[in-house]
Amino acid sequence: MKLSALQDFVAVAERGSLRAAARHTGSKQSAISRSIQELERELGVVLFERLSTGVRLTPIGVVFLRRASTVGNEVRLAQEEVNQIRGETHGQLTVALSSLAHIALLPDAFAPFRASYPHVRIHIIDAGYPTIEADLKESRIDCYIGPMPEEVPPELHMETLFHSTRIIVGRKNHPLAQSRSLRDLVDAEWITASLTHKAEEELGPLFAYHELPPPKLVLQGHSMLTYLSALVHSDLLMMVPRHWTQSPLLRDFIQAIPVRETLPAPPVCLVRRNGLQLTPAAEYFCDMMRRAIPYIDTVSARNG
Repeated sequence: MKLSALQDFVAVAERGSLRAAARHTGSKQSAISRSIQELERELGVVLFERLSTGVRLTPIGVVFLRRASTVGNEVRLAQEEVNQIRGETHGQLTVALSSLAHIALLPDAFAPFRASYPHVRIHIIDAGYPTIEADLKESRIDCYIGPMPEEVPPELHMETLFHSTRIIVGRKNHPLAQSRSLRDLVDAEWITASLTHKAEEELGPLFAYHELPPPKLVLQGHSMLTYLSALVHSDLLMMVPRHWTQSPLLRDFIQAIPVRETLPAPPVCLVRRNGLQLTPAAEYFCDMMRRAIPYIDTVSARNG
């Protein structure tokens, strides 16, 4: 099985047509078509349904795409790893960061990483773990840094980075800003993040523990921009890491509602593929994020 055939297959699957795949790869459409036909003959299966508007993966094609994508990503990573070991600073880095990782770690990690790898193209995804688990397993994402999931599959390795606590925040001059207990907030409406596959698992157990009715969840977000836009322009509340109110990007727009109850938070962790080394660039990025941890702990202590 030729690597080029796998690459052509993935290009067609991702772009939905032979013509679009040919434009992307710089090949002739006829060459792409022959490559796919040879691959189907070799496998003895049909990978695509031919439609008037393009192509669509068959059920077998969907399964094969996962394997083919992983092979292609691993080949790319292997080539980048060899080049970077030889001293080159080119390549690609794809990481998924939670809002806390963006706020607390990235500002102090980004500049030193760029200084050492100025030609690496960085792709940062603002996402929670549940939405990117499959991408991690298939090497489309180098690593995830954010709240620790309850469990990870055997293909992935999880490393604890630091512990945090949470606070409740709303917009500046929120009508419930003087509340001092969760009981005062039972009629509020809430934003929930994507810590688990089920939105209700973030706030529900906390309210149940204090014998309160379930919170009214009206918005589940997947990015910091969503959270901030909704908080600033509504009376919604959200439970977030304490570092949010220490960030110069956010502290002028939101305020903490200091309830007396303890608001536990999952540790912040780093998740990566198990058994496979990261490229030197990806490993260096992770190390710079680790080195930012003492700084955020110092800031937290100084701010009480």
